[in-house]
Amino acid sequence: MKHTTITLVATCVLLGFLSANGQGNLFQNLDFELANPGQTVESPNGYPVAYNVPVANALPYWNVNYGDVQQNTVNLNSPGLGSTLVTLVGEGWPAIDGNYSVLLQGGETASAASITQSGKIPSGTESLYFEAQPGGGSLDVLIGTQVVSFGAVGTGANYTLYGANISAWAGDTEQLIFSALEDFSGPNNWELDDIAFSTTAVAPEPGTLALMLMGGVVFGARRWCAIGS
Repeated sequence: MKHTTITLVATCVLLGFLSANGQGNLFQNLDFELANPGQTVESPNGYPVAYNVPVANALPYWNVNYGDVQQNTVNLNSPGLGSTLVTLVGEGWPAIDGNYSVLLQGGETASAASITQSGKIPSGTESLYFEAQPGGGSLDVLIGTQVVSFGAVGTGANYTLYGANISAWAGDTEQLIFSALEDFSGPNNWELDDIAFSTTAVAPEPGTLALMLMGGVVFGARRWCAIGS
């Protein structure tokens, strides 16, 4: 997994170089490390919290929406219980990687919690990768208005690595959206980190690859037997 992360970082550096040389505005703060939540206070559970932090400070370059309504502020380390919320986590609260992650909470009886950003998808992009601690409900990933299919491609100590084929949008300026959908059966919490564009095509998890290879062997064996008979 560490080798995969290094490869993705190297690829992202290359894509960043290409985009910076005349291909448009880059997506930024994809690892949420530019957060500046400001002054915090200690909560009863011992974590530092900050309330009503401007989105421009907590999640620079991102917009936050609850349903179709854009939000001006978010909290640090203060998730909700069944309500629609986007929360910055870190500074003592366990982030997936680095100092900060972002938690999307789709409401039980309300609307989806989303973060959005517009930018240039670098030319040569094959895949979008991101790390997440998945919740009990659904997460939509959209390029513009199109929902893209994604699947697990690896695991880390505290996250699942997901990948999606977005080669159709390589070189385009589009809006990138992550949206934890409303879930009437219970809270839908998705913690996200380390979003990355890559020139590497999405590969299945080793277990899935093994099943595919086994299926190919079985298919080949059946075909050979059919020819032999």
